[in-house]
Amino acid sequence: MKTIDVETLRTWLEEERPVTVLDIRPMRERVEWSIPGSMHVDAYDALKANDPNALADVAFPGDIPVVTVCAAGKTSLIAAQHLQIRGMQALSLVGGMKAWSLAWNIAEMPVAGGTVRILQVRRTGKGCLSYLIGDGKTAAVIDASLDSQVYLDLAHHYGWQIERVLDTHIHADHLSRSHQLAQLSGATLFLPEQTRVSFPFTPIRDGDTLEMGTVLLTALRTPGHTSESTCYLLDRQVLLTGDTLFPTGVGRPDLAADADEVRRRASDLYTSLQTLLALPPETIVLPGHTSTPVAFDSDPIASTLADILEHVGVIHATREVFLQQILARIPLTPPNYERILRFNEEGVFPERDVTELEAGANRCAIS
Repeated sequence: MKTIDVETLRTWLEEERPVTVLDIRPMRERVEWSIPGSMHVDAYDALKANDPNALADVAFPGDIPVVTVCAAGKTSLIAAQHLQIRGMQALSLVGGMKAWSLAWNIAEMPVAGGTVRILQVRRTGKGCLSYLIGDGKTAAVIDASLDSQVYLDLAHHYGWQIERVLDTHIHADHLSRSHQLAQLSGATLFLPEQTRVSFPFTPIRDGDTLEMGTVLLTALRTPGHTSESTCYLLDRQVLLTGDTLFPTGVGRPDLAADADEVRRRASDLYTSLQTLLALPPETIVLPGHTSTPVAFDSDPIASTLADILEHVGVIHATREVFLQQILARIPLTPPNYERILRFNEEGVFPERDVTELEAGANRCAIS
């Protein structure tokens, strides 16, 4: 039985190599998250029951490899065998969608003037968006969510040395790699000022600025999603918003909070959003997450404040109406978020079960 690992499939998709990705999971699982551009056949139950006709009626485009995908890479082995019997080149994705949560691709965000470059580093299955910002020979990473070597390799490719690593807040939906990356790169770790974490860091406060080559990175404290949430404004052109503001929604205020705290955070979020929306309307917004699988298209996930003002209706409401609407729309809580929070607060990275902990789509936004 032939298989393919996540890194190989990721590379094929990045290089636009002809391949059909066949998702055989039940529809309820695919709705949650999927591989961009994948084909879907709800054949899971039939394959588990050893039905020889489970995929008999499925037609595939051209004579190209087929990669079968399930949740953990077991039933997809059966699917690949069925296709091989038909004479097709079929490969099963090792680890399935759980392993795919660590796949990534990049897109560059154009910035007017100067020499600064912004790479959006995207976990395509998980929806986490991190940023590698380089200018001259130095670079910074914001909201690292992938293995540290990914950022080190990218920085080396562009001739940059990572000197600063920052987080926008203490994350609950994924394990932060920022602490680890700072240790491996020798960079200074900046976190919003707070007392939640138990490891050394350099606190960054509202209004603080960091020189990034020829540009400035300014911290804007924006409590709401969490009490310490902070956005970063790059050279008054680009706003990195973490989980505070998204192109189609706003951050959720409820994780690890009781009912009274949720309401206080939602009120803080309203105030924070008004501060951000007072920036020039052409300001580019780069969020910390997206709720849909990230395509291998090199198109950055971004918006402008003007577009957000046009499409996110809740931000035009009065404070009381805003609170009512936000509290009524809170989505399901991310799985394992309490354990993930504990790891991130302690600065400990688990040696095992990382994909199990982080499995599932992102649920940080309220649209």
